[in-house]
Amino acid sequence: MTSPLFRTKNVEQSILDTEEPEHALKKSLSALDLTVFGVGVIIGTGIFVLTGTVAKNNAGPAVALAFLVAGVVCALAALCYAEFASTVPVAGSAYTFSYASLGELPAWIIGWDLVLEFALGTAVVAVGWSGYIHSLLDNAGWRLPATLGTRDGAEGFGFDILAAALVLVLTGILVLGMKLSARVTSIVVAVKVTVVLVVIVAGAFFITADNYTPFVPRAQPVPAGDNLAAPLVQLMFGWAPANFGVMGVFTAASVVFFAFIGFDIVATAAEETRNPQRDMPRGILGSLFICTVLYIAVSLVVTGMQKYTQLSVDAPLADAFKATGHPWYAGFISFGAAVGLTVVCMILLLGQTRVFFAMSRDGLLPRFFSRVHPRFKTPHRPTILLGVIIAVLAGFTPLSELAALVNIGTLFAFVVVAISVIILRRTRPDLHRAFRAPLVPFLPILSIAASLWLMLNLPAETWLRFAVWMALGFVVYFLYGRKHSRLAEARKADVGAP
Repeated sequence: MTSPLFRTKNVEQSILDTEEPEHALKKSLSALDLTVFGVGVIIGTGIFVLTGTVAKNNAGPAVALAFLVAGVVCALAALCYAEFASTVPVAGSAYTFSYASLGELPAWIIGWDLVLEFALGTAVVAVGWSGYIHSLLDNAGWRLPATLGTRDGAEGFGFDILAAALVLVLTGILVLGMKLSARVTSIVVAVKVTVVLVVIVAGAFFITADNYTPFVPRAQPVPAGDNLAAPLVQLMFGWAPANFGVMGVFTAASVVFFAFIGFDIVATAAEETRNPQRDMPRGILGSLFICTVLYIAVSLVVTGMQKYTQLSVDAPLADAFKATGHPWYAGFISFGAAVGLTVVCMILLLGQTRVFFAMSRDGLLPRFFSRVHPRFKTPHRPTILLGVIIAVLAGFTPLSELAALVNIGTLFAFVVVAISVIILRRTRPDLHRAFRAPLVPFLPILSIAASLWLMLNLPAETWLRFAVWMALGFVVYFLYGRKHSRLAEARKADVGAP
């Protein structure tokens, strides 16, 4: 008999659950909506901030190669997500996929992981947005009191009122409906993509070829304990990873990976898509391809405009234009970044609420949260609860040290989804798959290896914090989820238990 910890929820039952009137989400999204959502959440803090950091500290002008490596890792995972999202068009993304293939406990683990990933991602982006707004207000001569400013790096009491207010406003928009969210996203994404294209086109006129020399700077050893990859690779191959050089590109890729986080959120909206079998693969793969091309182009332009050793860490795109004597572009980029981060925050919050909703519908979290609004057909209860919690988190907590947790959480989800594709291909070969990932099991295995490699390049303290969150998740599951899951209740009914 299969252990209760690994009982699976079959695909047919998952789809039937989406048709229950009290727990059914409204289907209103098209392939274009999904692509816009994907582009909207992917283009954000990563490209506007991380380019300067990794160019200066890890890869030099070869940061473009780091974006390419991170994009390839995401593409491997995206093919697996596309197969699952078109086969199991149910809210929950990796959580739902693993429940259908790996079992209840693995599903809980990945769901708990996604709750952390999206919550921290939302809060981090909200704080980053607040920083841009404060900068724009300062330029206009307006300044908020210090106690109401950004908390990142601050001491003493303070509350970032702008970050908290943003989360609460976006919570209200998500409660009112997915179509309204899609319209807001479309407008904001148009502004954001325009900014990125301006950087590429205008910046191309200010490129100096000498700034690309050396394209891959000479390697420098990574300090001991900086990440888990260093001792592992030295033990296996006799040499250690480095900042700069070829290994510096991989180290940079594990950092700029943050810039790609979000395409997997498209999968959380599968249940709200009119034709998920056709549109989910288009939305996931299309948004990832567009953003990868834009990222590589932007990084090549910025490192060509200014020597990588002189790039700004806080605002590399804007400051590169200042360095070439064009401050107007810098102001335009700062405005576009602030506008763009708004939709990143909203879609991260959207992804978290859908995972929470799916877990509560399965009974692993209180079923109270799985009822949709009678008029708007949105999961309003978890949206409001999580929105308030994240608003408080963003207002009171400096989150720069926790941002790496978002990376490790996403990469862990990639590993689980790739494993799930392999297992479901063997256990349910009869399922209709509108989209099939190629070269299974070789492609998922490659995705697992690539994701694990980037995880090993993250700091050791990130692994420790991740382990603590996972341990807390096990406690919650064994105290509540295991006893209250719908599969557990069905099993009791079958054996006639009270």
